[in-house]
Amino acid sequence: MDFRELFLAQHARAHSAEVGHPDFSVQDLILRDLTDEHLRVRPLPGLNSLAWLLWHMTRAEDVGINLVIAQRAQVLDGDGWAAGLNVSLRDVATGMIDQEVEEFSQQVNIPSLLAYRSAVGRRTQAVVRDLQPEVLDDKIDGDLLQRIQDAGVFGSNAEWVPQRWLGKPKGFTLMHTVLAHTYIHLGQCEDIRGLLGFRTL
Repeated sequence: MDFRELFLAQHARAHSAEVGHPDFSVQDLILRDLTDEHLRVRPLPGLNSLAWLLWHMTRAEDVGINLVIAQRAQVLDGDGWAAGLNVSLRDVATGMIDQEVEEFSQQVNIPSLLAYRSAVGRRTQAVVRDLQPEVLDDKIDGDLLQRIQDAGVFGSNAEWVPQRWLGKPKGFTLMHTVLAHTYIHLGQCEDIRGLLGFRTL
């Protein structure tokens, strides 16, 4: 098994079953029996909603795969996603204050958010299937980082985030930003599901 097969199997499990047809989907298990309104709820003060977490994971993946690794347009910038999602937000939402999280959670179009997440997941699967191993050793230099920042990826309270990428190999983006980061937040999603009163894994 090469790195692509391993990555694609783990990545597919983090998305809905329609993305990579995995043996099981962590996302589908978390979202089972939940309504759109459940996804908007912040069960305790200071916690994020499931909608916010899905946005944050998906935006980080869209940026990591398309702007950093493939150096192509983001999924968000095609097929009318920005308008359909019903939010003006473009960044990955790191550093948002409570009021912003609440406003986003109430405004975002949930079916469009889930569809956007699936579209990003399918794009990731396609990019990684054709990815050459040597690309993973390429460093994220200042020019690439500036292009990412110019694309509006980081909000006003997230100035520290770009420095975590500078000088890192693109393999870091693939394995951390796209995969490990997602699984960290899926764990938070599972906790929120439990706080909403639903059975957890």
